[in-house]
Amino acid sequence: MDDATVSKGGEMVAVVIGRNEGKQLSASFESVRAAGLPLVYVDSGSSDGSSGLARNAGIATLELDPARPFSAARARNEGLEEAARRSPGLPFVLFLDGDCELDAGFPAAAAATFEQHPDCAIVTGHLTERAPDASVYNRLCAIEWRSPAGKIENFAALGGIMAARISAIRAVGGFNEQVIAGEDSELGVRLALAGKTVFKIDRPMATHDARMMRFGEWWKRSVRAGHSFAQRFALNGRTRLRDCRRELISAILWGFALPAAVLVLLWPTRGWSLLLFGGYGLLAWRVYRYYRGLGASPTDAAIATRFMLYSKFANFLGVLTFCLNWLRGSFRIIEYK
Repeated sequence: MDDATVSKGGEMVAVVIGRNEGKQLSASFESVRAAGLPLVYVDSGSSDGSSGLARNAGIATLELDPARPFSAARARNEGLEEAARRSPGLPFVLFLDGDCELDAGFPAAAAATFEQHPDCAIVTGHLTERAPDASVYNRLCAIEWRSPAGKIENFAALGGIMAARISAIRAVGGFNEQVIAGEDSELGVRLALAGKTVFKIDRPMATHDARMMRFGEWWKRSVRAGHSFAQRFALNGRTRLRDCRRELISAILWGFALPAAVLVLLWPTRGWSLLLFGGYGLLAWRVYRYYRGLGASPTDAAIATRFMLYSKFANFLGVLTFCLNWLRGSFRIIEYK
């Protein structure tokens, strides 16, 4: 199939976004072609020849202008417009990250779901991790991707890999390009506020390849998550959905307020304030029970619990990073790999 011009015959086009994804891109492209979808690739300033690889494969390629800050939100918005320009009247789009391979049966299942639910704006499915045993950080990603099928109301469970109704996305202004992390969840909140629904169907959607091997990569990703909590709360935290209110409070409480209180009260209480650290034990028990309730094995629940505690400190740094970015009036992507 020659993707130089997007076909006008299909209901759905794929927009693949990437930045220095290297050889993973070829597998991503082939998975989209195997599903029979036309394809547009959007590159965010790659230095590894990704754009050339796409063009050599005959894929419509859009390179983002480096004069403006890169973000996944911007890449998806501009990719959607490029796809729509090539195929006016296209009803659905499938967004895929360049480190993922699409399941061939998902587009048809998603399109059927849109037909059954006229108010549905986004359809997702099950995302799996390619090599969960390659590192503990890959294992954490595999645990993170697990969530039940059904109507999504907790938009933390909505990732950027999705099928979307183009008219619904445009009606709310598309992805917010100022949101450098959690832009997919933020979009889901705005769609819900507009009366639209988001569904996760009980079908495989894609395979993700995290390739996260170092603690520093995981830590930066957790800082990025904290930035997302703060920014999403600033945008939609005071709406009826109270987006990220709980996550932001948790990051501030466990990542800063409790240890700060222990230190401030250490001398006046003659050391008794150290007992406050027992709160982390209570938090760990609650988190462990939560993951077990989702069906995680005891080992996976223990891993997720341990790193959830670590993440509170990284999340708080992310909150501080958002505050600094907000004061500067500039938001740039936080790359963790």
